[in-house]
Amino acid sequence: MKGDAHGAAFARALAAKDRDTLRALLRDPLDFKALTPGAHWDADNPEEVVDRIILGQWFEPGDDIERLLHVATGRVGDREHLAYRLRVRTGSTRYLVEQQVYYSVAGEGIAWLRILCSGFRPAPDEEP
Repeated sequence: MKGDAHGAAFARALAAKDRDTLRALLRDPLDFKALTPGAHWDADNPEEVVDRIILGQWFEPGDDIERLLHVATGRVGDREHLAYRLRVRTGSTRYLVEQQVYYSVAGEGIAWLRILCSGFRPAPDEEP
């Protein structure tokens, strides 16, 4: 799998809340850091990143990821870049969440991962 394919697969797996695929895309050990509006996150293995952070706190079981609205991949020098936007419903409220991701692939998986998150932003009524 090419580096940019890892990114698109990551975005699709996140939108589906597919724990197994997300874990399979990440190497162990993993150098992970992320920034959300309320916290800074560090982890060093796929299970902690996927189960405790991404699908444990960022997108909790009650958060319904309704749609992957946008995905873009590219490169910045020797790093891969991924950007995606999700439409998420929590209860009766819809939100948009955008994340900017930089990562490096080693062997068959992502070994270095940085994520910057917009947080849950109210979705406009006209959002598709």
